[in-house]
Amino acid sequence: QVELVESGGGLVQAGDSLRLSCLARGRTVSGDAMGWFRQAPGKERELVTGISFSGGNTYYANSVKGRFTISRDNAKNMVYLQMNNLKPEDTAVYSCAIAVSPYLSTTPEAYEHWGQGTQVTVSS
Repeated sequence: QVELVESGGGLVQAGDSLRLSCLARGRTVSGDAMGWFRQAPGKERELVTGISFSGGNTYYANSVKGRFTISRDNAKNMVYLQMNNLKPEDTAVYSCAIAVSPYLSTTPEAYEHWGQGTQVTVSS
């Protein structure tokens, strides 16, 4: 059974940066596509970004394109989310997830197995 553990969230001001990390425990995820989701209070969970098993293909929601960067280190079983120029509307709980396919997955339904998440709060 794989466990996903996110870290790196916090309270920042608009325009600041944060780097989130996701560690997979229990088995390797080097053969899995991965993604980051976020959920703000009262809103549905949103797929923010995804990355293929090799890291060669990525997807970004329009709301974060140009500001967020997903990456992975398969040797460390880690996935990262670099968030720059944060905005108050980025405030949410961010969770990483494993896709059912090793290839880039751009729809929420293609993911299973989420972590508990890490809170990101951006003040104006």
